[in-house]
Amino acid sequence: MNAKRIGATISALRKKNGLTQAELAEKLNISNKTISKWENGQGYPDITHLPMISKLLGVSVDDLLADKKSGITVAGNMILDVVKTIDKYPEQGMLAYISSSKRAIGGCAPNTATDLAIIDSTLPVSVIGRVGDDEYGRFLVDKLRARGIEVSGVIASNGTDTSFTDVMSLPTGERTFFNAKGANAIFAPEDIDISSLRCKIFHIGYILLLDKFDEADEEYGTAMARFLSMVRATGIKTSVDVVSSSNASEYKAKILPVMPYTDYLIINETEICTIWGVDPRKNDGSLDVDAVKLAMEKTMAAGVHEKVIIHSKEACFCLDKSGAFTKLGSLKVPSELIAGSVGAGDAFCAGSLYGIYNGYSDKEILEFASMSAACSLFAENSVDGMKNKKEI
Repeated sequence: MNAKRIGATISALRKKNGLTQAELAEKLNISNKTISKWENGQGYPDITHLPMISKLLGVSVDDLLADKKSGITVAGNMILDVVKTIDKYPEQGMLAYISSSKRAIGGCAPNTATDLAIIDSTLPVSVIGRVGDDEYGRFLVDKLRARGIEVSGVIASNGTDTSFTDVMSLPTGERTFFNAKGANAIFAPEDIDISSLRCKIFHIGYILLLDKFDEADEEYGTAMARFLSMVRATGIKTSVDVVSSSNASEYKAKILPVMPYTDYLIINETEICTIWGVDPRKNDGSLDVDAVKLAMEKTMAAGVHEKVIIHSKEACFCLDKSGAFTKLGSLKVPSELIAGSVGAGDAFCAGSLYGIYNGYSDKEILEFASMSAACSLFAENSVDGMKNKKEI
């Protein structure tokens, strides 16, 4: 038996059933420490305990012991967003007024995981990343835990602050970011125990904003590429997101090596076109669909295994491994209803992952992802606008 996998299963099922470690221990007439050791992979239940554990957790003994993958794990940047709504973006040396300032979760891991948990509370969702041992870090973890998200993979680092971003948001929803890397800068592949992963899909982001994962690797190109190759070797599907960067030279060096170990790439039109030095916009500023499609085809040829999915303001696209290309126009949301666009990309990504996980067609994936992104526009922060599947 694999102690880490059994422990992860017990932990996930215990939380799904609303039991604390103490409550489960009491029902089994054992100590809290024993439950903790099981869930940390430091041992596994005696065979005499298995029938009662299975009964309490609502599964069969076979399911409890099976190496069965389920759910989605989201790893990567964990950020505390301080969302400041401003009246205008000032020129250098000039003044702008802040009408409101609120704290919210941010970054790929908290945003995408929370959106998934809101979309479907029965979906097993877990988060892996680093925060500081500080107020911001505790805020993030508490918010995730309150959504029923597994947070045992979140490491609290002593001596390193939690990453935070000052988000300057205009009334139109446009925003600008000022980020302090903090604990994200030391989050590394070694922080993730691949043998304990039980998910069907492992999603990580953002490339270009995870220093240790972006480091060069002589054999694979980057540490991220080596890491994802190891994840795929366990039978888990991999998904990747990228952060927009003004340094175009980084794109090919840090993104392309990852493609042969990526099943699903979910990014925006600027990011994918920058990889190939293609302009996603025509001279009049409109979206150049042909340029985006060309960049998608080049990226698929670079090694992506299943799907390349792209989102933009005007439309979203999916290129499947079969060569099928699907385009869908964006929902037209009245500007007066838009409270902010912080997290819209992560919301689109969450919708895409949910559709992929549930076997939606490419058109259905884009529809659900587009609607999920639209929901996020109705709140100033990254996740409060999200709705459950039925409401979406």
